[in-house]
Amino acid sequence: MSAPLSGQAAPLRLGIAGLGTVGIGTVKIIQKHAAMLAARAGRPVTISAVSARDKRKNRDADLSTYAWEDEAVALAQRDDIDVFVELIGGDEGIARDAVTAALKAGKDVVTANKALLAIHGQELAELAEAQGRVIRFEAAVAGGIPVIKAMTESLAGNQIRRVMGVMNGTCNYILTRMENAGLPYETVFEEARQLGYLEADPTLDVGGIDASHKLAILAAIAFGTRPAFSDVEIEGIERVSIDDIRRAADMGYRIKLLGVAQMTGRGLEQRMSPCLVPADSPLGQLQGGTNMVVIEGDSVGQIVLRGAGAGEGPTASAVMSDVIEIARGVRMPSFGQPATELIQPQAARTAVPAAYYLRLTLADKPGALAKVASVLGDAGISIDRMRQYGHSSGEAPVLIVTHKTTPDAIDHAISVLPKTGVITGEPVELRIEEV
Repeated sequence: MSAPLSGQAAPLRLGIAGLGTVGIGTVKIIQKHAAMLAARAGRPVTISAVSARDKRKNRDADLSTYAWEDEAVALAQRDDIDVFVELIGGDEGIARDAVTAALKAGKDVVTANKALLAIHGQELAELAEAQGRVIRFEAAVAGGIPVIKAMTESLAGNQIRRVMGVMNGTCNYILTRMENAGLPYETVFEEARQLGYLEADPTLDVGGIDASHKLAILAAIAFGTRPAFSDVEIEGIERVSIDDIRRAADMGYRIKLLGVAQMTGRGLEQRMSPCLVPADSPLGQLQGGTNMVVIEGDSVGQIVLRGAGAGEGPTASAVMSDVIEIARGVRMPSFGQPATELIQPQAARTAVPAAYYLRLTLADKPGALAKVASVLGDAGISIDRMRQYGHSSGEAPVLIVTHKTTPDAIDHAISVLPKTGVITGEPVELRIEEV
């Protein structure tokens, strides 16, 4: 039930922990749009106190009217806050301790922490509901795109069939920059580092871990399951070369780090890996640091949500959407249904057939192609298209696109091919996803 609109309503008082990009962005929205927020929320939204590691740091915002806490847990327990806004990050340590403390102290929680929710979301949701509190996390997935609310509210009448998307803007920037500039992965990786696009631990981005946290959260909402990050099949973009990008383009595809979750008769499939998608599809046309989430429901069909997946403004916007929801008095379970009713999913390795892209480098020997075709045929894999590129130093790059086959068949063929004696280097296989 929403609170009545009244200029006399008590303000909703926030405590903000973490004053990095998103934290300062949130402060700026509240300072800039105080009257608008009050009108939309039905009550003023104010900041009582803040917390960060270094009080002396210049943060390009006036924080002088707010109380300061050196420790986030102390901030979470203050009597003069109603909502604890956690923008620290990390799945363990101070972020987890402070969110737990806030819930136990009777505070609602808003967070942008995807790692915390993907790994500890179940216990935190159960704690929140036991305390009569809510924990909201629109900003944890896809930045400014309102995908959490779309799934928990607008699409609540649908049985979700599949969720997929590009959920890490850094990886999408790297892949599109490689294609547009014709630059190798190593060069663009260093460029992204210099621009500040990469996490302190770059494997969180390019290794697919950050995006997999988000996929686990979306899968839990979509299929009524407990978050199961440890069950996500994860492969990053490190193996993708400029040659792969060029040759995929020759065949009408683009390469994206794509997350896919779907429930099958065998269990919940969750995978994050580089895939080929048609160049003229919505996902194929996605450029730069933009994110896109595609949701397929039994009644609504396919919904495509696209927008900024990171950055001060977009992510702070998502934080404020949760704050306004709480200010209005909207209460709902964290993952769209009571946490105690979420089922433990049975992890299932992806078995849905698909076409595959194979890049092989053959030794320039008579009968080399015949041996490759024989291995694929023995594995039950038929060839749809094949291209051979110019010879170089006794080697011949070959690109193969298969007809639909199973992941097990591809894995078997990839394990056998090096034994033929005609393959140099490691074969590269990428799934071609229908979108």
